[in-house]
Amino acid sequence: MSSALFTPLDLRSLRLEHRGWVSPMCQYSCGPETGEGVPTDWHLMHLGSFAVGGAALILTEAAAVNAAGRISPRDAGIYNEDQAAGWERIIAFVHRHGAAGAKIGTQLAHAGRKASTYWPFSGKQGTVPAADGGWNSVGPGTGAFDGFAAPSALTTEEIDGVIADFAAAAVRAVDAGFDTVEIHGAHGYLLHQFQSPLVNDRTDDWGGDETARNRLTLAVVDAVRSVIPESMPLLLRISASDWAEGGIDAAASVRLARTAAGRGVDLVDVSSGGAVAHQKIPAGPGYQTGFAARIRRETGIRTGTVGLLTSAGQAEHAVATGQADGVFIARAALRNPHWWLRAAYELGGDLAWPPQYERAAPRHSF
Repeated sequence: MSSALFTPLDLRSLRLEHRGWVSPMCQYSCGPETGEGVPTDWHLMHLGSFAVGGAALILTEAAAVNAAGRISPRDAGIYNEDQAAGWERIIAFVHRHGAAGAKIGTQLAHAGRKASTYWPFSGKQGTVPAADGGWNSVGPGTGAFDGFAAPSALTTEEIDGVIADFAAAAVRAVDAGFDTVEIHGAHGYLLHQFQSPLVNDRTDDWGGDETARNRLTLAVVDAVRSVIPESMPLLLRISASDWAEGGIDAAASVRLARTAAGRGVDLVDVSSGGAVAHQKIPAGPGYQTGFAARIRRETGIRTGTVGLLTSAGQAEHAVATGQADGVFIARAALRNPHWWLRAAYELGGDLAWPPQYERAAPRHSF
């Protein structure tokens, strides 16, 4: 196949058979019947369908590194052994049935001041009270995200604990069999909260200038890189712009990415927004690819792009023109879990279909 999208990519010792990947998508489906934060049959179906559908890399939804780091009471976690065991069977399915030799990684996350909120289809909004299973959130300071309860400011000792929790979660991820891990430093969650001057008003070593505001993200990078195998790639998701005056901009994101690359990050998953409610995002097809392109061009690190990329042609263009090394698909994959099988056909080639689905392959009829 002559398609740029459907060419292999090597990240350390991990070979991805092509550049079409699955972006993390929260499912808010870890119900109390399975145990707190434990992935369920829904996750097996949801992630497994992408493997069958030809994705080369699948990232799980945000998996909280401690209980307080969950976005909602129904969020996934990777902070205990029951959760890790729940992920193991999903990993085994993806590896066994992936149409394109699918690899799977988990996104290590902490929601910070955006934690303990109602899940989108609960019929409620805002912070979940303790009586309904909620908890007190934490952040760099006591400023609340609009519509949510005020968090408690993390102490220096608690910050050290968060860093240790990221490392411990990474160890569980490796032991469970994940092929890679991604650190969630975007979308207004804890690490991004520390990065953004619109949120972080600390005056100690964890706040102030850009170097201090990036300190937590880089400390987590160091901690995770130190406990995962040298052969395993490390991904970092960032919000390249706060889309608000006085916030993070593209130049600041280039500096963060360059430093992260020097600390062992292999690919930056470039998204944007989420720190503040008054953001103004000019959303449209490919509206974030320029950030990925600039980071890639100015730092040399590999990048992935995401955001309203729905067609095979859009994804092909992003990779072929050097805007990114790979494309993360989200909502388009929910609409069509076999997006990659169809995209390969549209771009003039063919992926190996699962034998159970072979009779439907386009070389027979689409």
